[in-house]
Amino acid sequence: MVVILCLAVVTVLTLQVQALPTTTPTVDVGYATYAGNLTYPNVVSYLGIPYAEPPVGESRFRSPVPLNTTRIQEAANGKPFDATSYPDFCIQSTTGAGDAGGAGSEDCLKVNIYSPLGAKKADKLPVLVYFHGGAYTYGNPGQWPFDHWVQQVPHVVIVSVYYRLGVYGFLAHPEFLSNSTLGDLNAGFQDQTEALRWVQKHISAFGGDPGRVTIDGDSAGGTVVALRMVVPHMEGLFHAGITQSAWRPPTPTPAQQEPLFNFLSQQAGCSSGTLTEQMRCLRDADTSILSRAQDTPFNGSYNAFHVVQEPNTVPDLLTTSLLQNRFRRLPLMVGSTSNETVHGLADPPSVAISLKSFYPQLSDEDLREYEQQYPITAFDNSTQQIQTATYESWFVCTRNIMGGAFSGQNVKTWSYRYNQPNPANGDAPLVDHQAENYIMFRGTNPGFNGTTTYIPLDPIQTAFSEELIAYWLSFVRTGDPNTYKLDRSPRWPGYETNGKSRIVLQQGTDVAHSGSHVEQESSVESRRCAFVRSKSAAEQT
Repeated sequence: MVVILCLAVVTVLTLQVQALPTTTPTVDVGYATYAGNLTYPNVVSYLGIPYAEPPVGESRFRSPVPLNTTRIQEAANGKPFDATSYPDFCIQSTTGAGDAGGAGSEDCLKVNIYSPLGAKKADKLPVLVYFHGGAYTYGNPGQWPFDHWVQQVPHVVIVSVYYRLGVYGFLAHPEFLSNSTLGDLNAGFQDQTEALRWVQKHISAFGGDPGRVTIDGDSAGGTVVALRMVVPHMEGLFHAGITQSAWRPPTPTPAQQEPLFNFLSQQAGCSSGTLTEQMRCLRDADTSILSRAQDTPFNGSYNAFHVVQEPNTVPDLLTTSLLQNRFRRLPLMVGSTSNETVHGLADPPSVAISLKSFYPQLSDEDLREYEQQYPITAFDNSTQQIQTATYESWFVCTRNIMGGAFSGQNVKTWSYRYNQPNPANGDAPLVDHQAENYIMFRGTNPGFNGTTTYIPLDPIQTAFSEELIAYWLSFVRTGDPNTYKLDRSPRWPGYETNGKSRIVLQQGTDVAHSGSHVEQESSVESRRCAFVRSKSAAEQT
């Protein structure tokens, strides 16, 4: 009872009821009414709507608890909740660039919903659900707004999901498998699933069709979309997927993450006593203590909090499931940027050392074979060699591996290479990881602790943005990016096992012409990605 009362207090404080002008757009989801913000003349943004109970107190490190709609209804007392501004985002970790994390709130299991003005249940509009990136450790959905997408195409509903990050969402210990009173594995991944369940129950109130849901994500968000194509308990929650620059980190076992757990416990002052006592200490610890602890560099084999293998949520490796044709036959869009270079990782001393730091289970023989696949003679210099060897394994080959698996089973598959550098990076010619976010989200350039800086798009960039949004939302509406593409945009061919055609997305020289064009996947890329695929068990990808 004490826990329930505490949760109620937290939620009431973050969901303010208000007296509203009669012109304020509202939506009635059955148990509560939410007041949205008219961000464009034809778009309402409903921001910070809870989809689960706040994961605080005894719920820290546990699976999400479905939203207590009776409690929400009683808290409203017949008045609408204010959903006109972005909520507190989930607690951030460091980005690894020398910054400190810690901003945000544990009471963060919420969604932002962007809907056409006047949308109603009978409209049955297709739905896009977006999972942000950030290596499972940082990221704020407010950095990637979608209201301009709906303004351009007022025939969809878009949902952007907040989920627990870092230690709060991905703390792992092998004893969690046998003793659920300690904690639950992959809690942040389960948050996303609970959000999808909430969408199935309530998105029709916003004009959405729960029978036409496409999930989308970039980087770690792309990884969770890919995983949802193969893991259990997803039936009926979505009907198509988009993976943008999906990250290929190792998916370790809980036992392999135990040294990180022990390090975190020590840093937080919770390493004494039994595991039950340690978990009690971690559950009672102030967020400032946990945030400092999770930001302290750990130099062990698996040095970050992220998704782990475990029977209930992620029972097998993604690539293993794909190679064994154990995946959902749903329409797929999959792509990456041209270079996918992650800043700060461009100059390790060798291919072998760089790959070993990311994939600890690679053997010496595996690493020798890698260096044979990426000989220095094939590149201009060692930096280019190392960049290519790392970004193909870490990101690019997701496109080939998933595209080949899905198209090989005659599933509608669309592949792309994004080829427009982010101008905020100066004169650098490389098209870095997540470069498309700048164009797709009004010039956003995320910074530390959930912040971002917007650089206004010029007319040519705006035209390119409109082209991308049209392709994406055409896929959401029909499973085909061509149905509602812009007239100036080229036809996007399907990816097939033999032809391996894809579109290259880049801006034109003026607003009236597209710079995008079609190419074939190169034989060199196909060969190297086949090699990467053969190492998936050792890489745990």
